[in-house]
Amino acid sequence: MAEIVKEKEAPIGFVSLNRPEFMNTFNVALATQLNQSLLEFDDDPQVKVVVIKAQGYNFSAGIDLNEFLRREGEDLRDFVKLMELHNHTIARMKKPVIASVRGYVLANGAGLMMASDFAIASENAKIGTTAIRVGLACIGPGVVAARCVGRKKALEMVLLGEWIDAHEAYRLGLVNRVVPDDSLEEETKSFALMLAEKNPLAIELAKRGIYASEDLPYHEALDYASELFTFLAQTEDAKEGIRAFLEKRKPNWKGR
Repeated sequence: MAEIVKEKEAPIGFVSLNRPEFMNTFNVALATQLNQSLLEFDDDPQVKVVVIKAQGYNFSAGIDLNEFLRREGEDLRDFVKLMELHNHTIARMKKPVIASVRGYVLANGAGLMMASDFAIASENAKIGTTAIRVGLACIGPGVVAARCVGRKKALEMVLLGEWIDAHEAYRLGLVNRVVPDDSLEEETKSFALMLAEKNPLAIELAKRGIYASEDLPYHEALDYASELFTFLAQTEDAKEGIRAFLEKRKPNWKGR
């Protein structure tokens, strides 16, 4: 059985974690297939938005601890890098990525949700960087969390390992929407379709600029943003978007 299920309903590509009997915990196969699926959809011209979801009741309870315990030395280092590769992959993708989460969203699962560009959460979601409870610490997810909620709150999340509900996650800025559980798929798809209507090149450049700004001094970040905007403004799609707005019609994006 595949650890990841890919489905395409253009313009949306769906990537489903598929280890429900193990609460969708990460093993080598799942992490490898997850990153491969994300990259494949990023290169698929029919896909404008990628949604990460999960089979079963829970999004993900983190890393499979039984597999973790079998690793030592360089093998362990390679294993950990693979478990957190999605943090790099999503940030480098041209297309927006939405996490659609319910049930337990813990440890590396919480890291995946926070690394996604957007998150839609069911009201029943329980979110936590919980590795501290087994003597470890969610350091990688904590780095991502700090970019979302700030250092003090990220340290509290990582070092206490407490769960928070979906509404608290929304208050903290970790999720974009909280919806009833029976509406999660519908609301996620609606959010994705709103993104898919926008100029893909504008989305790509805006995502690149916002991610890059986190690593640049303030004035350098502003200058870089200006360069990206200048480039964008000269593209055919930008001009098409302006004309469509003035002519009160839908734009016809060409990807250039």
